Amino acid sequence: MEQHGISKLDLKRRNRMQVLKILKQRGPTSRIDIAGMLELTRAAVTIITNEMIEQGIIQEIGEYKHVNEKAPRGRKKILIDINHHYKFAIGVTVEEDVVSVGLSTLAGDVLDKRNAAVDQNTDRKDIYDFIERSIREVMSDNCLDKTSILGIGFGIFPTMYGQLSIDVNDGAPNYKKVRDYVAKFTDLPVVFDNSVKGTAMANIDFQKTKDPNRQNIAFLQYGTTMHFVVTNLNDPIVSYDNRTGFVDKMIINPTATERCSCGRRGCVENELTPQAIIRKIGAIYSKEATPLLYEATEGDRSKLDLGLIYSSYVHNEMAVVKTVDSTLELTAVLLNNLYFSTNPQKIVLHHFRFDANADDDAFFTMLKNHVTAIGGARVASKIEPSIIEDKHRFLAGSAIAIRELFFDKGGYITK
Repeated sequence: MEQHGISKLDLKRRNRMQVLKILKQRGPTSRIDIAGMLELTRAAVTIITNEMIEQGIIQEIGEYKHVNEKAPRGRKKILIDINHHYKFAIGVTVEEDVVSVGLSTLAGDVLDKRNAAVDQNTDRKDIYDFIERSIREVMSDNCLDKTSILGIGFGIFPTMYGQLSIDVNDGAPNYKKVRDYVAKFTDLPVVFDNSVKGTAMANIDFQKTKDPNRQNIAFLQYGTTMHFVVTNLNDPIVSYDNRTGFVDKMIINPTATERCSCGRRGCVENELTPQAIIRKIGAIYSKEATPLLYEATEGDRSKLDLGLIYSSYVHNEMAVVKTVDSTLELTAVLLNNLYFSTNPQKIVLHHFRFDANADDDAFFTMLKNHVTAIGGARVASKIEPSIIEDKHRFLAGSAIAIRELFFDKGGYITK
C-alpha cells in the first residue's frame, strides 16, 4: 500500500527550521511566543527547543524585561536565541573586481578576511589558488578544524562564470568544475549561488537591529553591469535565480539617440553603468568645457575614470555636473519604476558609488534628493544603502552557506 504524508524526522526538521527562522527574524523570543506563532503547544515547543539547547544550537539568554508595561503574574518569559558561535561559516565571493574570502559567525560577524583585486584578464588558476590558500589560512590562523565549520558558501557574480569555466545552460550555471576543484583540498560541505542573491540575503540576515515586519526588499547592485533581486518573506524569488541581470535591459531614456550593443536605445546598460558615464563625459571632454578634468587627466581622454569625474563634479565643473546630474535623474527613474513594479518595503542599493574614495554618505544623500524630485518623498524614504562593506564582500558567500546548511536544515549539520 502506497504511503503518503510527512515523516516524523521531516516534521521535526521543519519545526526546528521554523524556530530558527523566527529567532533569525525577531531576535530573542520566548517559547510561549514561538508556540503562538507556530500554532504549536507550549509543551511541543519546549521539547523542540530543549533538544536544540542541549546540542548548542540555541541558548537561553535571560528573562524578558517588561518596559513600559506591568509584568504579568505567574511564570516569567525566558528568552531564547540562536547561539551564533555554534558553528562558523567560510564565505567566498567572486565578483568583477575582487575575490573575497572570509570567516564569520552565524550572525555575520566578521572574524577574518582576505581580499584580492581581479579584473577580466586575471587567470582563473590565480583565482582558484587564492581561494584555496585563503580558506586554509583563515582556518589555521583562527585555530579551527572542520568540526567547527558549518561549510563553505560560494557567491559568484554572473559575469564571472566564463572566467571560472562555469558552464551555463539556458541561464543556469553548472558549478561542477568548481565543486570538483574545491573537493581536492577540503571535504567540508560546499554550496554555490549567485553572489547578488547572496548579498541580498546578507542584507536581510545580518542586520543588527531586528525588524520582524521587514520581509520584502528589492536589492540592486551596481557595477559594470547592474543586477536586481526581489525577496518575498525574506527569501529571494525563485524566478530571479538566473536572470538577475535583466535590469540592464530596461529602458529608462526612450529619447536617447545612441544604441547599446544590445540594440536598444536608452537602456540601463547604456545610460547608468560606469562605462556609460565615462563615455558621456568623454563626449564633452575638452580643455575649454572641462578644464579641471582636462588638467587632472593631463589632456589624455583615456585616463578618464569615475574617481576623477566625481572629483570634478564636487568642484562644480558645470559641464560635468550637468552630465552627472542627468545620469542621477535617470537612476531615480529606474528606482521609481523598480519600486512601483515590485512594491518592496525597502530598496537596498549595493556598491553605488563613483569611487572608493568618494564620500558615500554625501553621494547617497544626493541620489535620494534626485529620487525625491522624480518619484516623491515616499519612494526616496524606502531607499537605504547596503550594510555589506566592500572589504567584507565574502559575507555574500557566508549568507548562502548559513541559509542552506543551517537554517534550511533546522540546525542539523551535514556530515
